[in-house]
Amino acid sequence: MTDKPKVAVHKFASCDGCQLAFLNMGEDILTLAQLVDIVHFVEMGPVNPDASVDIAFIEGSISTPEDAERILRIRANSRYLITVGACATSGGLQALRNFSDGKEWLAAIYAKPEYVQSLSTSTPIARHVKVDLELWGCPVTGSQVLAVVRALLFGVPPWYEKDKVCLECKRRQTVCVMVVKGIPCMGPVTRTGCGALCPSFGRDCYACYGPAENPNAESLARRLEGLGLIPEAVARRFLFINGAAPAFAEAGLKRRGNAHD
Repeated sequence: MTDKPKVAVHKFASCDGCQLAFLNMGEDILTLAQLVDIVHFVEMGPVNPDASVDIAFIEGSISTPEDAERILRIRANSRYLITVGACATSGGLQALRNFSDGKEWLAAIYAKPEYVQSLSTSTPIARHVKVDLELWGCPVTGSQVLAVVRALLFGVPPWYEKDKVCLECKRRQTVCVMVVKGIPCMGPVTRTGCGALCPSFGRDCYACYGPAENPNAESLARRLEGLGLIPEAVARRFLFINGAAPAFAEAGLKRRGNAHD
């Protein structure tokens, strides 16, 4: 009998929400434990950060010098490296620092900012090492994680959502909040995966699953302005959870620049 594949879950700068997606699987976590040997997952119990593994799941962004060094060691010890969640895939909320003077913020908050070991930017894992697969979401779901593990164990390419939230709304026959109610919505440029959760309750999508495939962010930005949002408000829609994703950053920074002209 061969040993089960080894899996590690590593945390960087994040809120831990994507790690909780593992723990909230319910009975599926038992299924996962039957398929693999989880050798490092601090929130679950096992601690072995330098273990060589078949699959390493990474939550969080690179925000400190120590982070930048640690991710190199993890990559060297991993056959497959998979990022989970907005922080790991695009920098997350903390990437808002990328659009400001990080040293100025530290000086305004801390009496001794020289003792804070922090980078001036918060960057996705792919900026530092090769990433084999990205799972978008804030947070991801346990079903996403389990589906990826099963696919890799069976030797097939993992399948993941690339459609827009708008298509998910149509599949579920959810009334479009932007067309019917005039509510500014990020659905036309956002990757589905949540099941169009927010529109199904009559509210707008706020892009927690990041840019969809081929998003026309500039076109949506103009539409949001047509619905009455000022440039600064449009910028905030894009420069939010996945603001450092290139498609969103470009549209958001353009509007923020217009607002300050």
